[in-house]
Amino acid sequence: MEKIDILRRTDIFYDLTGAQLEMLASICEERFVKLGDLIFEENSQGEEMFVIARGAVEILVDPSIVGGPGAKKRGSMPVTIATLRTGQTFGEISLVDQGLRTASARCAETETQLLAIQRGKFIKLCDTYPEMGYRVMRNIAADLSFKIRGSDLAIREQLLWRPRPAA
Repeated sequence: MEKIDILRRTDIFYDLTGAQLEMLASICEERFVKLGDLIFEENSQGEEMFVIARGAVEILVDPSIVGGPGAKKRGSMPVTIATLRTGQTFGEISLVDQGLRTASARCAETETQLLAIQRGKFIKLCDTYPEMGYRVMRNIAADLSFKIRGSDLAIREQLLWRPRPAA
């Protein structure tokens, strides 16, 4: 599948022109990962984001980092919080800042194909073409807002859920 077609179907690249998609495709690097391969680790330095061209990726967190109920039972076993599929993105916070990764990413399907976008190349492209940069950053903000709202609901559910007393 051509890079431009993959990018065109990705939410954070919504509303980009054909020329803008071509420029973005020119900085994408194809990566192939196998089932179980670790793409990046939680708390590692992030310098790139990924688009899933084909396959699936699990997003995992280590519950022992924050403690809380059940963290000791699971030990330091990572917990899958999402499984992402073709056309979805992950690691996009690295395009916004240079902070540490908030989760780990692991290949969840045989022969997964990714498009990697390096932060430095992306920022240079956005600086050169500010209209494109604005559109992508606006879409990233909307995507991250959606993910934060989902996480907020999950946290509230965990905090408010109480087992019923035995009768």
